[in-house]
Amino acid sequence: MRRLIKQVGPCELKPDRRRSPYEALVRAVAHQQLNGIAAETITRRFIALFPGKRFPAPEDLATVTDEQIRGAGFSRAKLAAIRDISAKALDGTVPTRRVIAKWGDDEIVDHLSQCRGVGRWTVEMFLMFTLGRQDVLPVDDFGVQNGFRLAYGLEAMPKPKELLAFGEKWRPHRTTAAWYLWRAVDLAKAAK
Repeated sequence: MRRLIKQVGPCELKPDRRRSPYEALVRAVAHQQLNGIAAETITRRFIALFPGKRFPAPEDLATVTDEQIRGAGFSRAKLAAIRDISAKALDGTVPTRRVIAKWGDDEIVDHLSQCRGVGRWTVEMFLMFTLGRQDVLPVDDFGVQNGFRLAYGLEAMPKPKELLAFGEKWRPHRTTAAWYLWRAVDLAKAAK
């Protein structure tokens, strides 16, 4: 890890703390299983359905049809997830930033995973990139696994359990470790 940090330089992870939990989850659903460029394109089309809005509020989703949201590029499963996140934001299941900031990471994972299409990985991305939590290691993330394999010169991908055990060495800075593992993948791609 020391060699990787020297090669990459300082960690440049900057959480976007302006986003509400609702917005962050909708954006995370948009990014699931897509590259960043495609996900951002779909997200821009979605936002364009709501002229004059930086991002639609949960109640704004009632003003557009499923066909309009699908036309932005969302699959049926992602559409269902977005509708559910919106409904749960309106009923308080998806809390405000002020409320969720007081909770522990595991409590947030358990609570937000009640939303359709939102699993552990999605909530971990929320913890890292929106709340700026410092000790999150998304061991099920392919990029983190592959980065670990590359950084430590392993033939095979580590199992999530192995990565979790090894990651105890990085506590309480596992978010930074994950960021560097993603950079290991970037370096390997650039070398090709």
